[in-house]
Amino acid sequence: MTNSADTVHAHLSPTSLRLSDQPTVTVIGDGQLARMMHTEAIELGVHVRILASDAHNSAAQVVGDVVIGDYTDLADVRAVVAGSDAVTFDHEHVPTEHLHALRAAGVNVQPGPEALVNAQDKLVMRTKLAQLGAPVPEFAAIESLDDARSFFAAMNGAVCIKARRGGYDGHGVWFPDTREELDELITKLLDAGTLLMAERKVALVRELSAMVARTPSGATQAWPVVESVQTNGICTLAIAPAPGLGAVETQVRELAATIATSLGVTGALAVELFETRNAHGEPEIFVNELAMRPHNTGHWTQDGCITSQFEQHLRAVLDFPLGSTEMTAPVTVMANVLGAENDPEMSMAERMRQVWLRHPEAKIHLYGKSHRAGRKIGHVNVSGDDVNQVRSTALACAHFLVHARWP
Repeated sequence: MTNSADTVHAHLSPTSLRLSDQPTVTVIGDGQLARMMHTEAIELGVHVRILASDAHNSAAQVVGDVVIGDYTDLADVRAVVAGSDAVTFDHEHVPTEHLHALRAAGVNVQPGPEALVNAQDKLVMRTKLAQLGAPVPEFAAIESLDDARSFFAAMNGAVCIKARRGGYDGHGVWFPDTREELDELITKLLDAGTLLMAERKVALVRELSAMVARTPSGATQAWPVVESVQTNGICTLAIAPAPGLGAVETQVRELAATIATSLGVTGALAVELFETRNAHGEPEIFVNELAMRPHNTGHWTQDGCITSQFEQHLRAVLDFPLGSTEMTAPVTVMANVLGAENDPEMSMAERMRQVWLRHPEAKIHLYGKSHRAGRKIGHVNVSGDDVNQVRSTALACAHFLVHARWP
């Protein structure tokens, strides 16, 4: 005879509650992206399982089917993907060799390792994009101090040094201003075993993001191009559509679709770009980064598009027909909620209440994360007709959620 606790556990197990024909998507990762994929999966009738490192992390708090493990351990990855209809990611850090092993065993990995390596290794990505004819800044592999010095001289000191793997939100990116700074930086990084590349530092006008989704059968659907605003390397705003793009928008959307198809990307792809000016003062774009998953610059689609990036990503990896990416308002702005040095005494629930009393149109999305300076703990989406007003409102709401006072 089982006790009541055993009975309850058996009754509430994820497997026993699933419909027999409900597809299972396993997400490797436990951050806010997996959390928001799960929200959409509920409405789609898709069962989500995640591989989490800790039961308290963002997605693990809300997903019913959680396996605790290490994404760098092939045995853990094999265990979590068993019985899945598709396997996808909320980060790009799963070792490529693990993904090849899964594919060899017949696991439906989306996107596959041949595509994902371009988001894992910046030098591989730059090389491949250059081969495709995509616009990229001049770049070089840095394997020695002499390599770095030669590139620094060729670019007249306008260089950016990047860690090839693992960098995000401004981490793994350096801008040495002098030869002495370069020598000190490169020596330190190479001694630490960091794989490096260098590229020409672009004279930025602004940053853009073009998102597109692609299915394994080759269908694509692009969202409007957005302007992203970075502060200390972290995205703070996404403005949709990017103001004043003109003919550049068609070029950028076509570029994103070409990259997705040429690299064999499946699911959501974010193509982050630099906009600059050429010698004639005309707009010119360069690809900066690729992300093969839902992306921070696509969070606005939750409330500003018919089909959000999270729903679309799930549709794509399951090879379902893609949804419409038409906007539901003329303008939508997303403002990230970033932790400050001190967390106010006012509860987050009361802060949300105060935001909605003043701006009932604001859509608040929180990630279940503890407060820490600079940490993304949520975002606010606001839609409307006037870009300046919508932007101001989104920023004000995000500010109140952090500081418990209006700017």
